[in-house]
Amino acid sequence: MNQTLAFSLDFAAATDIGCHRGNNEDSFGFDAEQHLYVVCDGMGGSAAGEVASGMAVRTLIESFESMAIQAADNAEALPIESRVLYAIHHANRSVREAAEKNPELHSMGTTLVCACLDGSRLLIGNVGDSRAYLVRQGVCTQITLDHSLLDEQLRQGLITKEMAAASNLQSVITRAVGAADAVEPDLFAVDLNLNDMFLLTSDGLTRYAQPQEIAYHAGADAELTAICQSLIDHAKQRGGADNITCMMLRVIEKPQAEAAQETAPEVVYEPADEAVQESSPEPELEPELEPAMDGIPEAMPGIAHEGLDFA
Repeated sequence: MNQTLAFSLDFAAATDIGCHRGNNEDSFGFDAEQHLYVVCDGMGGSAAGEVASGMAVRTLIESFESMAIQAADNAEALPIESRVLYAIHHANRSVREAAEKNPELHSMGTTLVCACLDGSRLLIGNVGDSRAYLVRQGVCTQITLDHSLLDEQLRQGLITKEMAAASNLQSVITRAVGAADAVEPDLFAVDLNLNDMFLLTSDGLTRYAQPQEIAYHAGADAELTAICQSLIDHAKQRGGADNITCMMLRVIEKPQAEAAQETAPEVVYEPADEAVQESSPEPELEPELEPAMDGIPEAMPGIAHEGLDFA
């Protein structure tokens, strides 16, 4: 008798202070049971960036989980898009309120990129210029769109790639968690293939790594921890001006019988520290949910994008 197979994810993550910064304002976290993964890159000076990124990671994961519990209690099949949007919105409110209450944190904010497994697809949300990439069969494709001044000017045809590369406005972003009372995240959906890999990363890497270079380091047989470290080393060899955080996900399959033997959930937050995490969680199977958005193809088949404003 054939068993039904479900997608699962292996993952690893690492963060590094880089070559020139005095502290690490990046944070990452994950909830292995919910298959939720997040990377944040804080800003605001002194320790404020660390506070913003760590707070956003914790609030996103806790809010996402609370929505799952609430839906289960009410016997609702809540679309994953709604849960991700709610969690990002809640993270924005938490960071914003903390900044308003404490003068020392007044200007803090953070970028955010997150991914969550939803059956046979991966849902990705982002605010700011932290990115998600898909590595499939040796080809790396950027999934997210940067919310940055230069990228938006590029998309509008106002400047060239050469002009953007030479600009001193590399760090100017147009959206951030905690920067305003409301936040406008983008959502992307990717239909999964076995052995697909995904990279969630801060701009401390993407300033120095082109998609083809990411694909080179993310070999099909490479360990995920080794890929993260290799990418960090690549950025540092090119100058490493900023903090660098990489989280790698790999799509695997697990039999239903094994998935049902799930152990206690693991929830981890990594604040602005040198850190490496690796795990191979096995998810509980969830009922199929109809997508809550119509996808607009981006870059390659299987990737859909829609910008959504959580009111």
